[in-house]
Amino acid sequence: MSNVTFREDEWQKMYSFMQNHPRVYAGKEADCRLFLEAVLWITRSGAQWRLLPEKYGQWNSVYKRFARWCETEIWEDMHQHFVTDPDMENLILDSSVIRAHPCAAGASKKTAGRRNRPSAAVGAGSAPKST
Repeated sequence: MSNVTFREDEWQKMYSFMQNHPRVYAGKEADCRLFLEAVLWITRSGAQWRLLPEKYGQWNSVYKRFARWCETEIWEDMHQHFVTDPDMENLILDSSVIRAHPCAAGASKKTAGRRNRPSAAVGAGSAPKST
């Protein structure tokens, strides 16, 4: 997947939000930007956390920070803050999307095309065959 980055005007709005939010430690601006771009990469790619490119940092550290933000509802606050800003609509994370295995949506199973094999237990109760 190509690089996922914020435009400078988008980033300034995001960083301003983080600096003014009571439950967010903004810290170094470059680190905050890298974290948010990592989360954006994950949400856009749909990849597992372990597949996060190394340039975004250690996947487990990014995941733990993401999970803390989920628990403290920072993502919801961010969504509410930017929901009326048309310049930020493509950056708002939709937390209502839940990925399911294809068979949960009615897709055919891998064994659908296979022919059933008789099991050994079927013939166990029948009379012995003469030869």
